[in-house]
Amino acid sequence: MLKNYKNTSTERFLKYVQIDTQSDSNSTTQPSTLKQKDLSKLLVQELIEMGVQDAHLDEFGYVYATIPSNSEKPVPVICFCSHVDTSPDCSGEGVIPIIHQHYQGQDIVLPDDNSQIIRLTDHPDLAHQFGNDIITASGTTLLGADNKAGVAEIMDAAYHLVNNPEIKHGTIKILFTPDEEIGRGTAAVDLEKLGADFGYTIDGETLGSLEDETFSADGVKITIHGVSQHPGFAKGKMESALKIAAEIVAKLPKETLSPETTEEKEGFIHPVGISGMVETATIEFIIRDFSVEKLHEHEAVLKTIMEEVLLNYPNSKATFEVFEQYRNMKEVLDNYPEVTAYALEAIERSGIAGKQMSIRGGTDGSRLSFMGLPCPNIFAGEHAFHGKHEWVSVQDMEKATETIVNLCKIWEEKTQ
Repeated sequence: MLKNYKNTSTERFLKYVQIDTQSDSNSTTQPSTLKQKDLSKLLVQELIEMGVQDAHLDEFGYVYATIPSNSEKPVPVICFCSHVDTSPDCSGEGVIPIIHQHYQGQDIVLPDDNSQIIRLTDHPDLAHQFGNDIITASGTTLLGADNKAGVAEIMDAAYHLVNNPEIKHGTIKILFTPDEEIGRGTAAVDLEKLGADFGYTIDGETLGSLEDETFSADGVKITIHGVSQHPGFAKGKMESALKIAAEIVAKLPKETLSPETTEEKEGFIHPVGISGMVETATIEFIIRDFSVEKLHEHEAVLKTIMEEVLLNYPNSKATFEVFEQYRNMKEVLDNYPEVTAYALEAIERSGIAGKQMSIRGGTDGSRLSFMGLPCPNIFAGEHAFHGKHEWVSVQDMEKATETIVNLCKIWEEKTQ
């Protein structure tokens, strides 16, 4: 445990989750919802009050702040980053956080909807939480641990560093982003203004985990142009774009290349939207794997399915568009092994086993890494995110704070 540690992460977290910061993928503004700034303004205020005088919120919804170096060494500038928005998949309005003290393996029945029950059998990570204090929502909303746990932990670490100046560290940058949940977390970030050499997102799940490998990701849009006719006189003439789209989706592999049937390092093709009419229809897909080469293989499978279906509709056409979304951060991080090594050491100094892991998804760190800020992902303790069963433990949040502080120390110690 850190010397003189007071734990402000729990109090901060309970406050932050009650502020609705849900992002909106249908919005074209930056940030996508103004209410995200409600939390960001509070964070700026709290940072200034603790002595971080340059903390500010920009017009795009990003919070930037600096804890100046107190070392005589030329320590690389390190950034810690979390996102303030919560997922559009489940309501984040009116969150009522509840602390379930001294968990002993029992079912956790959420009081505002007794059908919402968090069971050990459904959440195996709870097996490591016996004796800990579990925070949940009340049953009608998500909790917001993704990623307000990370926000609270960074704020807690900043508070500890400011109030314990005997801890030697280099310049520490803090970055809180909007819109991560809708894939726009780095859309307007100013890395030149941030001025960091390396970064860490605090947005991981299991205690002790360090994610240095993510999916690579593309989006695909198939637009089908069919043949429309009056349905009463359509025999031999109509070629419905909607039915063509449905056939393409129906021919997708089910036992492989599907999110429902893949795990670990297996990639997938996933339809996420279908819309249109008889004349024109579109299907949107996300394609995921850990290498770009496999992404291209999956895209070739999808294109072949499209072409085979169209053989039965000679008067219809389709376009196949591929959009790059993000890439596996490991391609960048392998060039900076100290970034990962120091994080693992920081976790282990906190008295827990470090677990280097891959994530079947992406983080702001994926994009930041390819923008020039190598940035793996450290655990925040969040679990079952994007739904009503979301939970985090007080003790895991404390360990995340300790890991952040230890990481600051290690970068200073290792610098010659």
